Amino acid sequence: MESALAALKPGFTEIEFDATLFRPATFIEMAIANFTKSMVLGALLAVLVLSALFYGWRTALISFVTIPVSLIAALFVLHLRGVTLNAMVLGGLVIALGLIIDDAVVDVEHIARRLRQNRREAHPRSTERVILEASAEMRGILFFATLVTLLSILPVFFMHDTTGAVFQPMALSYVFAVLAALVVALTVTPVLSMFLLSSAKFDGRESPLVASLQRGYERFLTNTVQSPGLVYVTAAILVVAGLAVLPALGQRPMLPAFREPYLTVHLKGAPATSQMEMNRIVSRMSSELRAISGVINVGANVGRAVLGDQVVGINSAELWVSIDPKANYDATLNAVQETVYGYPGMDRVVQTYTQETLSPSKISNSDPFTVRVYGEEHKVLVTEVEKVRQVLAGISGVVESHALLPIEEPTLEIKVDLTAAQQYGVRPGDVRRAAATLLSGLNVGSLFEAQKVFDVVVWGAPETRQNITDIRNLLIDTPGGNQVRLGDVAEVRVASAPVVIQREAISPYIDIGFDIRGREVGVVLNDINKAMQSYAFPLEYHAEVQQDYTAQDAARQNMLIAAVLAAVGIFLLLQASSASWRLTLATFVTLPIALAGGLLVAFLINGMVSLASIFGLFAVLGIGARNSVLIIKHYHSLEREGEAFGPSLVIRGSQERLASIIMTALTTALALLPFMLFGNIPGLEIVRPMGIIILGGLVTSTWLNLVFLPVLYLRYGAVREPELELVPVLATASDD
Repeated sequence: MESALAALKPGFTEIEFDATLFRPATFIEMAIANFTKSMVLGALLAVLVLSALFYGWRTALISFVTIPVSLIAALFVLHLRGVTLNAMVLGGLVIALGLIIDDAVVDVEHIARRLRQNRREAHPRSTERVILEASAEMRGILFFATLVTLLSILPVFFMHDTTGAVFQPMALSYVFAVLAALVVALTVTPVLSMFLLSSAKFDGRESPLVASLQRGYERFLTNTVQSPGLVYVTAAILVVAGLAVLPALGQRPMLPAFREPYLTVHLKGAPATSQMEMNRIVSRMSSELRAISGVINVGANVGRAVLGDQVVGINSAELWVSIDPKANYDATLNAVQETVYGYPGMDRVVQTYTQETLSPSKISNSDPFTVRVYGEEHKVLVTEVEKVRQVLAGISGVVESHALLPIEEPTLEIKVDLTAAQQYGVRPGDVRRAAATLLSGLNVGSLFEAQKVFDVVVWGAPETRQNITDIRNLLIDTPGGNQVRLGDVAEVRVASAPVVIQREAISPYIDIGFDIRGREVGVVLNDINKAMQSYAFPLEYHAEVQQDYTAQDAARQNMLIAAVLAAVGIFLLLQASSASWRLTLATFVTLPIALAGGLLVAFLINGMVSLASIFGLFAVLGIGARNSVLIIKHYHSLEREGEAFGPSLVIRGSQERLASIIMTALTTALALLPFMLFGNIPGLEIVRPMGIIILGGLVTSTWLNLVFLPVLYLRYGAVREPELELVPVLATASDD
């Protein structure tokens, strides 16, 4: 960087900077510190709410232990697979956090409730037996619920290209965390319960807060089941609202803007902009950027280094802006953007390092379909491309066809006149070498001084190459010892030439982009192939239809098939748990209500949400589906115990499940609360909006399970169709 600044013209403003001008590790350290602080505070809040709701340190301690054990187990499996921690992996763990808490809370609460019921019986059984029976009752329910959760995220593994590379690590960490929570619930939780909840240790007291909530909920649900009209209207409004905002969420960016304190500014002037002019512009822009409050360092580079890896010309520049971590990030970023975009007539982009890394190449073709025309001579190639484009435009179904011509800039062109050169006895090669030496310079050696190497270049005097007339008057040596004007033996003119010549297998090419509408894609592509085969190209010119979209189309089809299979699998699992086709259909159709709150919140926080954040809906779907399975199985259990089907059964079953549902929702919300309260800071760019979406989804998910599902069960309960109990063995094995 220092050499780049030193190479600028003397008129360039000197820029001071230190070694931290562009250090991505600083952002990573800030992100880790912020995430750790939020996670620790969230854990403390979760401890407080579990202690208040469990009202006993023994039951609370079991949940405290199983939650981190599940996370550690998931991280250990990821470590064995060679996966390193990054924002997407942590995002997957945050999505799974609600399900991990649900497993920890539901299992412990069920065991504690069974122990309290056992103490009230006339002939209580041993504590160990009750704990084992309660754990066995939850085994089938947790298995069904986990399968539903995992099937919902199956389509993510069929994503392709950059989208798949970004989201699949998140989905993978989510899957491992959910499986780890299941294993811990089936193994660690019963063992800890046997050790901590023995008859001599467990006092069986219930939290006064939970008892108060149950009394109020009983009164509310009694009125609701008697007049369910308002419940149906609310459900319909939520479904319609969720579906209405869904299309708007599909246009979100893939990832949020990470709040990195280092910005990269890319500038590109008009073709043929001189180095002196670029130096002037960059010098002035750098001075203005340094004057912005919150900017601590600015560095710049004009053009590219001799061995640089970027295909840019002298009309390009790059600036590096370092923002003070203590400054107002949004205000500083807006001021930087306002300054940069205040220079008209230039292409300019302000990006962070992550955005620059994940953004597609500026010269890549993003059209759905492409025909690539190959040829050697640029002018001929451009002519043929236009003819081919007209042929494509005449094919039915082809729309928006356009040639992706390379950018051209004025270039000095010297073409030797062979007849004139022969008259003067000058060889064409001598003319080209002499002109190149006078105008571009010729490296004739190296000078070594103080362990530095300097190139020795022979170059024409500046006054001999100020304009095209001077260049025509350059003198070329002849074999006879005389000299001749360059303009007498060559044509000297300014012509346009492409800045970058794109090649594939050393052959230059130009793409024609287009889209297909109104006809089947395969038929249109077949017509295009036939047209290209019958087209009369000049010798060594040809065209090919690019097949990249074939793989993309196959990936989309596979993803759609996976989504359909996942939906069918979830439907069948719900049927297996409820033993009622009608109740399953009603539950499956209304399950999107659980997502409605998250979708509406995602729509309302417009400026913060990315596609990665919307993945928080998987946590909402998992919790909603699991609680639906749990509460329906509990209704069935009460029916088999002799409770008559009717409002009293639904009220009792819902009241007994109230504690676990409220515990899961409150604990998850408070665990995510610090991520939301600390604001949009480094390390929380994905987690914060994801937590807000999960919180919104928890509201509607809790309403679905505590209000709407009891009403549905009264209308479509399995007791009304006993002949459709297709899985009595599974249902009995997993009864609650």
